[in-house]
Amino acid sequence: MAIAFERQFAPERRVAPGTRLVIVRHGEAVSNAQDLVAGHLGCRGLTERGRLQVGALSDRLRRTGELEGAAALYSSVLRRAVETAEILLPVLGDVTYEARCSLCERHPGEADGLTWNEFDERYGPLLPGDDPDRPLSPGGESWIELLDRSEDALYRLAEAHPGELVVVSGHGGVVEASLIRFLALPSNGSLVRLFPDNASMTEWAFTGARWWLVRFNDAAHLDPHRPGEPAGLRVPAPLWVRREQPGLAARA
Repeated sequence: MAIAFERQFAPERRVAPGTRLVIVRHGEAVSNAQDLVAGHLGCRGLTERGRLQVGALSDRLRRTGELEGAAALYSSVLRRAVETAEILLPVLGDVTYEARCSLCERHPGEADGLTWNEFDERYGPLLPGDDPDRPLSPGGESWIELLDRSEDALYRLAEAHPGELVVVSGHGGVVEASLIRFLALPSNGSLVRLFPDNASMTEWAFTGARWWLVRFNDAAHLDPHRPGEPAGLRVPAPLWVRREQPGLAARA
């Protein structure tokens, strides 16, 4: 069921200078590998490769200490994000942890659990940003509703942790929403598609006047050419890119 959120635009929000948000996209999910629409019912957690991907990120963070001093870890309530958070928790140290539905991927509605081919046959293909007011399926969210909800959820986290570092175990849609709304972009644009890798980091810092994009899609720990990094963890070609063709739609 879609959840309505009242949008507050950036100038009305109270974020302290120095507040940082790091959004980690979950590792490869069973739904990614099996091409499933995966909401609350359809999510089956991480694949073995997904666990290895997040493990590689965890090893990196342990070596570099780049997220040292994090105050809190949040995740969506979807199993793939919760399992990602569980792998990250030990390396983040003494942080609070909470799962929130407001950080979920787009709520699919009655299509939850279908394959994407079944979705296309039943509802017609729908990419992020296409027909932005159309729910994904009956009872689900539209693209604009996902953007509104994700923007509100991220602002609430930033406001709750003034001047602190907050880590989010989330989804591609939440990462995209942060880029679209914090950078004041059109709703996914007609010429550009965004695709954060599994187990990648996107980092924001608030300057006191606006958001500063520190990094997007940092997945260096998945690079097989880096010494000491495991091979075969980075998916070479995103599956959902092929859904630009007829009969294909987006993965989350």
